[in-house]
Amino acid sequence: MTKAIMIQGTGSNVGKSMIVAGLIRACVKRGMAVRPFKPQNMSNNAAVTENGGEIGRAQALQARAAGVPPHTDMNPILLKPQSSTGAQVIIQGQIAGHQEARAFGQNKAALMPAVLQSFNRLAADCDLVIIEGAGSPAETNLRLGDIANMGFATAANVPVILMGCIDRGGVIAQIVGTQAVLGQGDNAMIRGFAVNKFRGDRSLFDAGRDDIARRTGWPSLGVIPWFDQAHRLPAEDVMDLPARSRSGGSGCVIAVPRLPRISNFDDLDPLAAEPGVDLRMIMPGAPLPGDADLVLLAGSKATIADLAAFREAGWDVDLAAHLRRGGRVLGLCGGYQMLGQTISDPGGIEGKPASVKGLGHLNVDTVMAPIKHLSLKQGLHPASGTALSGYEIHVGETSGPDRARAWLTFDGQDEGASSPDGLVQGCYMHGLFTSDAFRAAYLAELGVASTLSFDAGVDAALDALADHVERYFDIDLMLSLAGEVSLTLDNP
Repeated sequence: MTKAIMIQGTGSNVGKSMIVAGLIRACVKRGMAVRPFKPQNMSNNAAVTENGGEIGRAQALQARAAGVPPHTDMNPILLKPQSSTGAQVIIQGQIAGHQEARAFGQNKAALMPAVLQSFNRLAADCDLVIIEGAGSPAETNLRLGDIANMGFATAANVPVILMGCIDRGGVIAQIVGTQAVLGQGDNAMIRGFAVNKFRGDRSLFDAGRDDIARRTGWPSLGVIPWFDQAHRLPAEDVMDLPARSRSGGSGCVIAVPRLPRISNFDDLDPLAAEPGVDLRMIMPGAPLPGDADLVLLAGSKATIADLAAFREAGWDVDLAAHLRRGGRVLGLCGGYQMLGQTISDPGGIEGKPASVKGLGHLNVDTVMAPIKHLSLKQGLHPASGTALSGYEIHVGETSGPDRARAWLTFDGQDEGASSPDGLVQGCYMHGLFTSDAFRAAYLAELGVASTLSFDAGVDAALDALADHVERYFDIDLMLSLAGEVSLTLDNP
């Protein structure tokens, strides 16, 4: 019989995603078949699955911890913000349209059947499902129609462990306060609590832990210390990246403009892990650094809007100066589109129909189209002869003279474009830098000697994380609290 347990947090960024990944890998080491599940996620950092859909990248990392390929059922509802009030809605891996936040709040309950369908399919093929909540269940204004936290837990009858973050301060109030605002039925779903991100002598919090248990009546599953190897795992939030450069501020400088709707920034993780690379996220208001060796324009969920933001920051002037100094530029996906002559969106894919002038550093033009390209691909970097893998997740078709200087091939087809002097390159493929041989060849042109095995480092970090949670989290108690999954909700 399959069992399930849900890890909910007292707020965002309490470490749910990482701890779930560690719990999954720890249970796999115990010989269990485990699957991750997150009913609803909000992220522009998506992963492409083998079955031709997209899910949140945190669930892709958790699938890796489980030793299985990512699947769209692991994250059936994905919201990809396109503006301050609206998002693209992905249901079971495929675009279902765009909704404003108010409309989504009113309609989200209608998505519960798809959520339960995915959960049931996933649970039918494993021993244990470890589920990650989103945000906080204490957001009582969002409880009606909820599918992300207690709404799902009660619908699927899955017990909950509530996790707080002591690094933020006030963790006793976080956990006790959550109980205070939840209804009786929701509180009944919570079977225990844990405290994450502790620094220093854990015994100093024994009295705090016991006070939480006394006030709530819930048992403690552990006080988990800060995981020092977290930087070796792919970043879930782009704001985690500035502190991740391994170079200590020296070495080859790669500057990445931090655009408002930056997406699929997992391209940056292998570069941030390189000891010889100084990866810098450049915030609006700061110029692109004059000592940059490479300016990397990452993907964007709203290319035209982010291009306007790029210009508003004055980075178009900085980029032109960078090129005059002989610097290199790489555009990936949305960044590739921005580097061209024009971007046209006649159908209003990203908003209102528009046609705008690009940065003009590649002689290509892009037309947005309703078809979204989602695929995993194998490729080659002809200049170095190195093989590589990648994935595409984009709308739009790009053509023009600089496409004749494609610098990659994928599945036998030319990919990307280059300027005549080779200083500016772009392509639609993500994930290129996870391929060690290609990354080493690319960085060698920037004077960096790379011997890093990125994937091996991620797997080693997941193993270390599993050992960490085994030591500080009561997995035996968690398994005893997990509930049996009823598979009578077939295809609701």
